[in-house]
Amino acid sequence: MTIQTGDRAPDFELPDQDDALFRLSDHLGKRLLLVFYPGDDTPVCTAQLCDYRDGLDAFAGLEVDVIGISPDDPASHRAFRDKHDLPFTLLSDTNLEVARKYDCKALIGMKRGVFLLDENHRVRYRHVESVAVFRRRRDELIEAIRQLG
Repeated sequence: MTIQTGDRAPDFELPDQDDALFRLSDHLGKRLLLVFYPGDDTPVCTAQLCDYRDGLDAFAGLEVDVIGISPDDPASHRAFRDKHDLPFTLLSDTNLEVARKYDCKALIGMKRGVFLLDENHRVRYRHVESVAVFRRRRDELIEAIRQLG
């Protein structure tokens, strides 16, 4: 079943870059941008997450927390986060179970996708790329968030 705009986001638990458990339901009351990406230190993923890093003030001004999710393990996330000075949480979905729930599991690996969740964790915006070399740029997402109010 495909997650549609207006649906309640499926809850999940994943380890973050520090091996701490992140549970989506623990963040009710916050707007979140879930960013599914195929892998740490790949050219398109690095450009995408650095673009979001560079616009973090705009996301924060819209009261949106960015959360990255990829199949890489916590140690890879720590190194990637440190190398590129990424100030947001990176989650490890090594078995792609969460990617499957969010329609981001590819035949091989993970599809690139973004999901904006409101304070009640309803999906307000979703976009899953059909081709991994494409990505949603920061300006597109910020404009979509502004339009949602």
